[in-house]
Amino acid sequence: MRIKLTSIMVDDQDKALRFYTEVLGFEKKRELPAGAYKWMTVVSPEAPNDTELSLEPNANPAGKTFQKAMFDQGIPLAAFEVRNLDGEYARLRARGVAFTKEPTSMGPVRIAILSDTCGNLIQIYQPPA
Repeated sequence: MRIKLTSIMVDDQDKALRFYTEVLGFEKKRELPAGAYKWMTVVSPEAPNDTELSLEPNANPAGKTFQKAMFDQGIPLAAFEVRNLDGEYARLRARGVAFTKEPTSMGPVRIAILSDTCGNLIQIYQPPA
């Protein structure tokens, strides 16, 4: 058993696709019709055949309540590993990304937290060398 697909709720799939591809640098893997919405996934260009992230439409009232509560509490709903946290922080800041936590040491890892503009906080982290 292995994880090949995980999802994050977004308030607008097209806006999310632009953010996750044009700003964060992921690549679109799939975009298929699914009723009123789409099954839309992105992948890391470093591992295009690895885990896909589904940009899931947040049309469920319970999901919206959960997403807002997590955002209001400052809790990220996903975490992405980076090789150089300071470099990624500078690159994303230059692209206008809003951070709620600047690069910070948390034990053996360093983290930063950003807003994905679609209702979520995302943690980026650099593991120990």
